[in-house]
Amino acid sequence: MEKIRIRILGSGKEVGRAAIAIERNERFIQLDYGVSFDERDIPQFPLTIPPSKIDGIIISHPHLDHIGATPLLYISSTPMAYTTSITKDIGRIMLEDFFKISSYYLPFEFREIENFLLHTRTIGFDSDLDLGSWKMILKRSGHLPGSVMTYLDDGSTRILYTGDVNTIETRLTSPADLSNIDADILIIEGTYGDTDHPDRNEVEDDLLRSVREVLEDGGTVLIPSFSLGRSQEIMMLFAERASDIEIWYDGMIRSITDVMINYPKYINKIDLLKKAVEKFNAVDSWEIRRKIWREPCVIIASAGMLKGGPALYYLKRIADKKNSAVFLVSYQGKNTPGRMLLEKGVFVENGPKVSSRVEWFDFSSHAGVSGLMSIIKSLKSLHKIIIVHTDPDVGEEFRRRIVEETGIEVALPSVGDVIDL
Repeated sequence: MEKIRIRILGSGKEVGRAAIAIERNERFIQLDYGVSFDERDIPQFPLTIPPSKIDGIIISHPHLDHIGATPLLYISSTPMAYTTSITKDIGRIMLEDFFKISSYYLPFEFREIENFLLHTRTIGFDSDLDLGSWKMILKRSGHLPGSVMTYLDDGSTRILYTGDVNTIETRLTSPADLSNIDADILIIEGTYGDTDHPDRNEVEDDLLRSVREVLEDGGTVLIPSFSLGRSQEIMMLFAERASDIEIWYDGMIRSITDVMINYPKYINKIDLLKKAVEKFNAVDSWEIRRKIWREPCVIIASAGMLKGGPALYYLKRIADKKNSAVFLVSYQGKNTPGRMLLEKGVFVENGPKVSSRVEWFDFSSHAGVSGLMSIIKSLKSLHKIIIVHTDPDVGEEFRRRIVEETGIEVALPSVGDVIDL
């Protein structure tokens, strides 16, 4: 039997740039193909394999760190890609926006985005599909609506790739579904492999309490938020528990929310998302944008790390207002304006101090370490685990805990490493 190799083209000892290639007899199954960004916000791409030798590309979800580099694979070839229908439609929005913002740095043209989408077949959760010598099944990962884990079985080796995964139920998504599968090899994300998140109900209580405090003091609340996933989750929270508050949402949040409304089967509590859209206000003009921050209200706006988008516009307008607030609900990457705001109280190097109240609330859509361990322990036939999508120190702590609790062999590879099975 031909040897199976797992090539770490990205996400080895780093968060983002997910790209894992499963190789057998010089043919590949490509699991995600994303980008990361350096300190100057320039896209960083994965290592490459010959696109003509790819039997299938599986996209776990449409965040750029999992889909952003995929058009590169369509410059010289047209391999088939597979994902859920909602991921394909939101992926188009994400890739077109990426091209608009970063085209100067991109080694592909718009036609490669179109080629990728043209050669993407949509399939649902739990559907079987033959890819070369592999049977593939997509399982719900719980990270975003329509996000998937990829299960591959060749009759003798079973591989499960989690992509980004979450094990708790949220208003937006149901948790990861591991029913009716087992695996010999697990490729698992380790973003939070050394910590657990606080209780979600307590985080929600804290956010809503803080919002009301600011509004009662006559201030404006800015919630910078990822346009995909986090914004809809926050909107649904307000729709359920604080629909009396005046809410505005701005940026790419609008178009992504419109897509989600069209895919009710992938939304855990679709009625709440519909209520949010019906009750809250979309910002659709500069006239509105210039006006709303002057009065007490909540503004949910992209970008979540304050690297651009309308959120940055609003921040500049309320930064000197002591009775207003910036409530961050998204992960804040190193060297981003959002991280700088939390750590230094400024959002540009050597800039003026922000007078508004600044807080961060943990609404992560990644599983904490207890959730990750529950996935591992639910798979009874595991004999090897490969940790990806993690910082080196976090990955090492996660590796140590897995070995200590299960005795299973664990690899923590770097980008470029090849693991022989």
